Amino acid sequence: MDDNAPDVVLRPPVDVMRPRSVDEIPAPAGSPGGLQYSLKLDGFRAVAFVLGGGRVVLQSRSRRDLAPDFPDIAAYLGESLPPGIVLDGELCAFREGRLSFTDLLRSHADRVRSGVPVSYIAFDILAVPGRDTRALSLEKRWELLGAALHDIGPPLQRVLATTDEETARTWFHDMRAVGVEGIVAKSLASAYRPGATWAWRKVRHTDTRDGTLLGVFGPVERPRALLVGLPGGRTLVTSPRLSAVQSRGIAEAVRDRLGDRVDHPDGPVRMLTEPLPVELLQVSGRQETARFVRIRSDG
Repeated sequence: MDDNAPDVVLRPPVDVMRPRSVDEIPAPAGSPGGLQYSLKLDGFRAVAFVLGGGRVVLQSRSRRDLAPDFPDIAAYLGESLPPGIVLDGELCAFREGRLSFTDLLRSHADRVRSGVPVSYIAFDILAVPGRDTRALSLEKRWELLGAALHDIGPPLQRVLATTDEETARTWFHDMRAVGVEGIVAKSLASAYRPGATWAWRKVRHTDTRDGTLLGVFGPVERPRALLVGLPGGRTLVTSPRLSAVQSRGIAEAVRDRLGDRVDHPDGPVRMLTEPLPVELLQVSGRQETARFVRIRSDG
């Protein structure tokens, strides 16, 4: 069979559905049909197209084919699944019982030499042979995904998921130790639509920590972001953009501490003559980010 086989109804590229970030695991009461809670894994997002003739495309979010970088996974999917299957999931590497994103950045040959296993963890199914399933509810797609992977084992498997909120909270707490980033809560009634959506919501682990306010970005009467110092001499620019209330509070607090304006990769920053202690939420993940919470009362 080839790419034009009648059972192949969905071909690359496709735009993926993306969750929006929230601060708390949502309760199911506000979502029609309830919620599914699944693990948020730290890997490479990849849509897997089984096209026939042994050909598999692993489409990244940027639409690059990752199959040449993960030939063992592509070969396994091609051997285990019929042409026409399209899965959405994560390529995940494991080292000493933990998810290891940095090992995904190494070459295939280097991973093999080091004995680092890679798995494809599927969390959705976008097509089955002869049928595009994206318009179906997540509840129905989840059943189809289970049926498609019923007799298949690692390195291809379905993500761990539950409809029980308390179980999800337990996973959120306990599975951080093995590198799980958080929880994704998805409306069971949701169809698969491209782009960011509130039907899917992700909750990442955060760490409250102390920092030092070093400078402000944007107009001094309404700053948009802060340059903050962390222990060890590291610096970060806060994200997301300051709220209107936060911006006014910062402007008032730094009014008598403004010093020179200096260049920074994120734009000009007005440095403070006397730094202020601040509280931050540092979000886990591969890129270190920090959200401003408040100026500490001892500042």
